[in-house]
Amino acid sequence: MVGMKTDFVGFAEDLMVKFAYKTGLSSDLKPRRYLWTDAFAVCNFLGLFTITRDEKFKRLALRLVDQVHYVLGRHRDDDPRSGWISGLDEEEGKRHPTIGGLRIGKRLPERRPEEPFIEALEWERDGQYYHYLTKWMHALNRVSQVTGNMTYNLWAIELAKKAHSSFIYEAPNGKKRIYWKMSIDLSRPLVTSMGQHDPLDGFVIYNELQAYAPKDPKWPSLRDEIEELLEICADMDWTTSDPLGIGCLLWNAYMLAGLIQSGHLNHLDLLMDILDSSLLSLELYLSTDPMRSPPSMRLAFRELGLSIGLKATIKLQRLVMHEPRLSKNKEICSAVKSLTYYKWLSDQINEFWLKPASRESHNWKEHEDINMVMLATSLAPNGFLGV
Repeated sequence: MVGMKTDFVGFAEDLMVKFAYKTGLSSDLKPRRYLWTDAFAVCNFLGLFTITRDEKFKRLALRLVDQVHYVLGRHRDDDPRSGWISGLDEEEGKRHPTIGGLRIGKRLPERRPEEPFIEALEWERDGQYYHYLTKWMHALNRVSQVTGNMTYNLWAIELAKKAHSSFIYEAPNGKKRIYWKMSIDLSRPLVTSMGQHDPLDGFVIYNELQAYAPKDPKWPSLRDEIEELLEICADMDWTTSDPLGIGCLLWNAYMLAGLIQSGHLNHLDLLMDILDSSLLSLELYLSTDPMRSPPSMRLAFRELGLSIGLKATIKLQRLVMHEPRLSKNKEICSAVKSLTYYKWLSDQINEFWLKPASRESHNWKEHEDINMVMLATSLAPNGFLGV
């Protein structure tokens, strides 16, 4: 078992070294930055540094943060606008690189106001996604935790405040909602529907940032933003048949439980709701017998997101056992125990995508950057999930 774990870490290391070279992080190639992938990659490099104590991985994490900010915090090369998307001058932009948000990093420019909405094309167009921004907030906070440098926590909170003020709006019925996609300058929504788990992502990540922030009255607070997101969460049904969506529920459950353990939160009802929804979601997902599909019919990064979430449930079980407020709650204990039965699914997903033949498929190669990084996270998840 120890040897297998070592092999997994070694394979994760190989994947991340290859990713760094291919995307221009450790090579002279033009940087190819994509916010979701890079958020997980930063966490992976931090995790590998923690495991191996090899300083090169910490350097890669910090270099990646800087490169993301310099590329995705600024306008595209094919955009008539230039400089920081926040509108700040060069020096002030470097001091506050996230204060205008961060581009997704899609291959096509954003849709102009006069252009028609074409759903298939919108997936390839740039802009800003709320759920990508929350992943980057988490990555920045992990840098603060590993290095002790609180500047990264500050950048994460500045990003949270900007994202919140831009993406959250009041619908005609008086209820708050979250736009799914905004323009690069955050001046207009590009997709007005709301991502199913965006409010939960925001609530957990904002609390994570707030919990780790210095107890300094001058440090920016997310208290009001957290209350607004909790209000949105109250009306949500989290159930989904999407494997990445289930993974999102599971890693948020683990992080929420950690915030409860630390005394920062006491939302046992929300935790129970997430756990119940996760169990139902897993049943819906498995009812389609997804593991029987060939590689050409499967999206690795979505499955690997589920695998990461299932790895989080093992950590969640240990956390629950050692936290009296959770261990005394029979419903939570029962739900967590039921979720750990699905460890076999995480193992099966990893085994499938570790096969060279599976990684020869068109679907793998078309999304190779994100697939490599998510597989590395699944094999060595502590960088993303924390120890």
